[in-house]
Amino acid sequence: MLENILTEKAIRLKAQATDWQEAVRMGGELLVNAGFAKPSYIEAMVETVKQLGPYSVIAPGIAMPHARPEAGVIKPGLSLVTLANPLEFGNKENDPVDIVVSFCATDNTSHIQMLAELAQLLGSDDAVNTIRNAREVSEVTQLIKVFQFS
Repeated sequence: MLENILTEKAIRLKAQATDWQEAVRMGGELLVNAGFAKPSYIEAMVETVKQLGPYSVIAPGIAMPHARPEAGVIKPGLSLVTLANPLEFGNKENDPVDIVVSFCATDNTSHIQMLAELAQLLGSDDAVNTIRNAREVSEVTQLIKVFQFS
């Protein structure tokens, strides 16, 4: 499933962002450009982080911003942004962030399989290192293609 969702159109590597808001917006723009969400979803993700705090920083160096389905989700989707320079999101335990995986879902269940596969991928130190060091989008798409999901 992941290889059909996290495609080249939804990946940006070594991006330059000045703050967490810009990094979240980059991920949101990828969701919009890939046809997963409407433009309104981008600012909804930023507002969600502002309101709820940096809970979206789920692991050391990895953030997963998202917003409610009614904020403009078209279909379940993911985007991936790696940052050239890690940024502070305000999460003492897991900052700074250099991988931003934005996601959107149409309801509370449609994205479960997608996130389960993403969790397996991000749970692998080797896979995360490959993503962090990737210079070409094809390196990430190839990783997803050959990764052994259980």
